[in-house]
Amino acid sequence: NDKGIQLAINERMFQKDLGLFGKVSVTVYEGRVLLTGVVQKQEDRDEAERLAWSQGRAVEVINELVIAPSGSLIDSANDTWITSQLRIKLTGDSSVVDINYSIDTVNGVIYLMGLAQSEAELTRVTDHARTIKGVRRVVSHVYLKNDPRRRPV
Repeated sequence: NDKGIQLAINERMFQKDLGLFGKVSVTVYEGRVLLTGVVQKQEDRDEAERLAWSQGRAVEVINELVIAPSGSLIDSANDTWITSQLRIKLTGDSSVVDINYSIDTVNGVIYLMGLAQSEAELTRVTDHARTIKGVRRVVSHVYLKNDPRRRPV
């Protein structure tokens, strides 16, 4: 199950490198793993991906880790604010099944993961995301519910 995969990856990161564990966010949806966050070196990015694959149950690992100097507390607060604003917009939109979406924001970039009921719903979600102040870009790793690539675990 997704929570089991997520816990296994987080445990491996925690045991291997506490610093990496603190910088990498792990989202899992139908066995697809999304890694987001900011790391200092390519080696850290590669290690996080290796650890994600090493738990053995992921069907895909999407590595969106950014290599950059550590962000400030203000950047982190802005990202949290952006995520909260999008969650509020999705919850208030009766045309969106909001629980089907995971949202991560890193340096003003929103990463979406989940399952859209239709192309129209996905368009609504991405349009909501783009209208939030401070959003630089929206990256969607959302599948449509009838997408043949889906491999629910």
